[in-house]
Amino acid sequence: MAAWTVPSEPPVVRELTGIWQATGKIVFSTTLASVSSASTRIERTFDPGHGAAAEVGHRARYDGGGADLAGQAIKAGLVDELRLFLVPVVVGGGKRALPDGVHLELELLDMRRFADGAVYLGYRPQSA
Repeated sequence: MAAWTVPSEPPVVRELTGIWQATGKIVFSTTLASVSSASTRIERTFDPGHGAAAEVGHRARYDGGGADLAGQAIKAGLVDELRLFLVPVVVGGGKRALPDGVHLELELLDMRRFADGAVYLGYRPQSA
């Protein structure tokens, strides 16, 4: 977001940048040595009973953490929306996109097909 802070940007973009920079963020990482934002802190483990997980559990985005972090958040019941992109390329192997041992009924919220054949699927887990 820092790169977006340009005087020529529309006021709404500058306002969004300010909100993003001021919002507290938690980065779950075992390898990151430091963060570049005063409003960001590092947690080494994701534990649903720990303060950081509970703190972000009300409204959080789990981005870029890959299948491991997302799977832990799904298992802990902290995820209220799943956004999946299916890309028409098979590379074989790799980590599962969703965790083992979890059963969720999902409500389709949004679906988009892109010109390259990729598909976006937005789901909301249904209450038990």
